[in-house]
Amino acid sequence: MATDRYKQMAQSLSRYKPVEDSNRKLRILMLLLYYHPHPTGLTHYVKTVAESLAQRGHKVTVLAAQHTRATPLGDHVENGVRIVRLWAPVRISRGMLMPSFPWRLAGLLREHDIVNVHMPMLESAFVALAAPLCGVKIVATHHADLVLPKSPINNLITTIMYTCQQVLMRRARCVIAYSEDNADNSFYLKRVRQNVRTIYPPVVIPEPDAMKVRQLQSVWRSNGGPLIGFCGRFAEEKRPDLLIRSLQVINQKYPNARVVFAGENEISYEDTWTRHRKLVERFNSQLIFLGLLRDKKELANFYAACDVLVVPSDTEVFGLVQGEAMLCGTPVVATDIHGGRVAVTVTGMGTLARKGDWRSIGEAALAVLDNPRRFIKPKAAIQGIFSLEMTVDQYESVFYEFASNQLPEGS
Repeated sequence: MATDRYKQMAQSLSRYKPVEDSNRKLRILMLLLYYHPHPTGLTHYVKTVAESLAQRGHKVTVLAAQHTRATPLGDHVENGVRIVRLWAPVRISRGMLMPSFPWRLAGLLREHDIVNVHMPMLESAFVALAAPLCGVKIVATHHADLVLPKSPINNLITTIMYTCQQVLMRRARCVIAYSEDNADNSFYLKRVRQNVRTIYPPVVIPEPDAMKVRQLQSVWRSNGGPLIGFCGRFAEEKRPDLLIRSLQVINQKYPNARVVFAGENEISYEDTWTRHRKLVERFNSQLIFLGLLRDKKELANFYAACDVLVVPSDTEVFGLVQGEAMLCGTPVVATDIHGGRVAVTVTGMGTLARKGDWRSIGEAALAVLDNPRRFIKPKAAIQGIFSLEMTVDQYESVFYEFASNQLPEGS
């Protein structure tokens, strides 16, 4: 398995051209709906890449929505990145509409050498039309196939979003996916597969505080029982209900086990928390809900305090929480789904369970809890696979490839 993994990595790396003149700096425009401090893996991904490129001397601009009144409207700079937030008065499901997007985009395109669109994004089709008119080439980053709870309005939203993404991806010079597994199986990517390149996401997490971790464990543990972590929204696609149901299997050996949830419970665009209220009440004595952990240090301490992190999702493009947990020394149970199985498969730091099967999830958790040393890998080995420097190198290579012929010397 290790040999196959290294071959795959070598093949992937061979698709990126070396940067011939790193002294020529790029003007990079990144587009997405939500930006930091909106608490999702996608926003953390873009923020990490944007700030890393800015640290290398590139001029990076992020155009996004003002997702809350607390976030500043208009133009300002954070950590070397210029951020332009637009008024977004209308919310539709998970999305927001930005009335001034077309003319702000048109102005910004003329100031930049390359535009990187982070999907899903409703405005993608407009970008696909506007960028070529301004002489700017498009690099798209695919973060997820949009999956919403079934309903007439959600089905319409899904169809519109899919169409917009297809228009953009067909106009893009390349589409970046999280992994070959995701690229081979994504419904959104299959029509443009020949134009897809893969870059592992930036996995960055602070070092846990050992003393704080012990304190958390002393508070959360029940009579020495194991701690099972879940990090994410209490949303339908994340399937937290399956993890709770898996306690029926886990309790046969570890009746004092507890599940610690880090993430938002009540989601405005769906009723998953309400629908599973009786299930939560049934296992209430074994469940701990922390809410959203915005501080990365707190998140690292959470990972390190858990004996295993379970990611029971039905859909997952990668699952950044898996890499973060591994860097904190915690093995992972993930469902055997495309994209979501990659971190466990390439590191060996965990095991897989069948999608939608709470018994299988419980059995996989027991396998890790019974023999954790089998699954825990050295931190250096994980860092060698999920390397921020490599991720940024590959993004930089792609941007240079498609923008270099537009750049004047010394820019």
